[in-house]
Amino acid sequence: MPSTFVEAEIASQPDTWRLAAELVADVAGQLPRAGERVAVVGCGTSWFIAMSYAVLRESAGQGVTDAFAGSEYPASRQYDRVVAISRSGTTTEIIELLKALDSTPTTLITAVGDSPAALHADETIALPFADERSVVQTRFATSALTLLRVHVGDDIASIIADGERALQIPIDDLLTANQCSFVGLGWAVGLTFEAALKTREAAQFWSESYPAMDYRHGPIAIAEPGRLVWSLGEAPVGLAEEIAETGARFVHHELDPQAALVVAQRFAVGLALSRGLDPDNPRALTRSVILA
Repeated sequence: MPSTFVEAEIASQPDTWRLAAELVADVAGQLPRAGERVAVVGCGTSWFIAMSYAVLRESAGQGVTDAFAGSEYPASRQYDRVVAISRSGTTTEIIELLKALDSTPTTLITAVGDSPAALHADETIALPFADERSVVQTRFATSALTLLRVHVGDDIASIIADGERALQIPIDDLLTANQCSFVGLGWAVGLTFEAALKTREAAQFWSESYPAMDYRHGPIAIAEPGRLVWSLGEAPVGLAEEIAETGARFVHHELDPQAALVVAQRFAVGLALSRGLDPDNPRALTRSVILA
């Protein structure tokens, strides 16, 4: 049985992904239309999910899609719609941005339908079934991504099947590592940033993230025995062999990158528990950042 809220929330993800996929038909009119020029914004985990969705949407031929941290939205640019992702709907940067976007249609994806951010969004899509008690985000982020992926045409059945497999993959032999660099290609790059964030948040662990092709351009210099280079999704040809030469361990699972993130989430929580930390309540963090 799970000993923490976050372990139970991680394990529930295939179920919350199903619910998110079922919701798409009802909320499709609130999501970006094909051809719209779209900005997607979020903070922390939500920003990284925005990054992945932006690549997926453009790759699907749906239109220009840019992702920004909530505090870095370029007010001088014109978009047909802004999609904001916020689990609690209380994050200051997101609320202030939605307030400022008077003339641009906005859609908020949140776990709390009556949140302060919802008061300032033109459309709100609520995922209450994916809300979390843990400070560390897992299932809300991946459920929001599932909603967006299904909307651009991705196959939910294969995503869920891989998610269920991800819950069974052993991680204990990875927990003795002293450092991890997550790498990915295309839309998986955003997920590598999220994987690295999870290990920093939950376990106070040294982790980094890079586009896989760019990893050779400097970061590979820290690879050595006792360290991991973890690819979410396919890796560039030859990278695994180059990592092996450094003595570091190359980690890769034959999973959809979103499901591979689930393994990394479990790794982060496993690290935290092995270090005697509380992954539900990480040091210096709160459920959302609310500024005075």
